[in-house]
Amino acid sequence: MFTKLALSFAVLAALAAAPAAAGDGPLYVTTGGLGVVGGTTRYISSVDGSSNETQLLAVSTKDGTLTGSLPLVGQWGLPSTPAGAEGLSRDGKKLVLADMSSGTVSPSLFMVVKTKPLRTVDPITLSGYFSYDAMSPEGSKLYFIQYMRTDGTVNLGRYIVRAYDLRTNRLLPGRIADRTQKSWVMQGSPVSRTWSADGRWVYTLYQNPGGYPFIHALDTVRGVAHCVGLPMKNQSGIFNIVLSLHGRTLSVHWRSGRPFVDVDTASWRVTAAHPGGFDWWWLALAIAPAAALAGGVVLHRTRAARVKLRPVPGT
Repeated sequence: MFTKLALSFAVLAALAAAPAAAGDGPLYVTTGGLGVVGGTTRYISSVDGSSNETQLLAVSTKDGTLTGSLPLVGQWGLPSTPAGAEGLSRDGKKLVLADMSSGTVSPSLFMVVKTKPLRTVDPITLSGYFSYDAMSPEGSKLYFIQYMRTDGTVNLGRYIVRAYDLRTNRLLPGRIADRTQKSWVMQGSPVSRTWSADGRWVYTLYQNPGGYPFIHALDTVRGVAHCVGLPMKNQSGIFNIVLSLHGRTLSVHWRSGRPFVDVDTASWRVTAAHPGGFDWWWLALAIAPAAALAGGVVLHRTRAARVKLRPVPGT
């Protein structure tokens, strides 16, 4: 295992290193980088590939000192989403780690760690191909993405969401899906993610190569979900779109701040976003045909005027 001196160097290396991700599915596993923060502690996974060992490091956010470490056999990382590293419960007492090959081999391996002090609690072994998705605020439920098999091979582009009960340590039967859209098939890659203030709702925007992009809204307390399609056929610029929550309105906007659409999280209605209180987007759609017609009339009149002004030969 790591010596004390090696641990000091591991902290510096982990903070300086860019995150390394494994897997190609919707969610990933990351090591190094900035890790995940709970209160005044930053948790970082530092993997030693040559010895097949991992150090889970607890680092003070105040002065960068090492406050704890947990040696683990194998290569373990933090679950990572478009919002960065995740896996920490809202109260900061539980942390979920995933095997670096999570989602690409079966069985899929995960580990629940108690943070104060650092110690392993429950190993999780799931038969099949899974990656971490979310955790309920009180830390009693985990949500995993399970990848589907197509023609005998794992299809990382198609998946379902499953719930795992940490109190009974078992994967719950059935899938977490939008019951109002039973034919909905989840596929694509995650683009952006945000949460409700209490951590109960997780909103993830997905690119969907086979159709329209959608937002997957997951209630981590009740274990229900809603899928909201967005009016965006050309998805070439979708990775410049981010989500942010304002009250019950989920704003879908460009990184520049320019608004796109709003989603009412009570009714799931999608409306065009407008910065100044008036729906200029819809107005533009409404006046476009009239403007085109008016332009045609003006052009016709101009051409007619030019014909009248053209001199007649022989006069």
